[in-house]
Amino acid sequence: MDNGNEHNNIPVWAFERIEIVKPDPDWKEKGIREREELHNVLSAFNVKQVEHIGSTAISNLPAKPIIDLMASVPSLELIREIAETLALHHWHYVPPKLDKKPWRRFFVKVKNDKRVAHLQLMQKGEERWEKLLAFRDKLRTDAHLANEYAVMKSQLAQEFNDDRERYTEAKTEFVNKVLFS
Repeated sequence: MDNGNEHNNIPVWAFERIEIVKPDPDWKEKGIREREELHNVLSAFNVKQVEHIGSTAISNLPAKPIIDLMASVPSLELIREIAETLALHHWHYVPPKLDKKPWRRFFVKVKNDKRVAHLQLMQKGEERWEKLLAFRDKLRTDAHLANEYAVMKSQLAQEFNDDRERYTEAKTEFVNKVLFS
């Protein structure tokens, strides 16, 4: 797979700085379009559910301008074929060795060397599926929680703006508080 401008086989989008921007009313429509496209592309692999998750799925929440999605697959056994199919639609596969999350398969959609969407493929029945939906739905219905999350994300984006993994890890305590309170 050709990833465009690469240095040492590492695509430039792999090192994008974390940038939190003001809420964009177009995110909802972009999420719908990405969901529909993914559903059409992945239906050949018996994918029945694609969800828009993450901060761009929550009205009025500042976020990285990247549409986060997840799809449920019956099995991860066909990942090579799925990755080849998604590559035709600008999705880049990040293998588990690099992603370091063996419970999912991760893809990044890139346009003009910038991330525009993320996709997590999870095997049907994966417990994190319901947790991600629950977190999204709690923030959608609780403006105070959503605001608290927005403030924290902005602070973390400044602190870890060159380290996506540490940024994500630093949000875990808040996510768990929302899910288990």
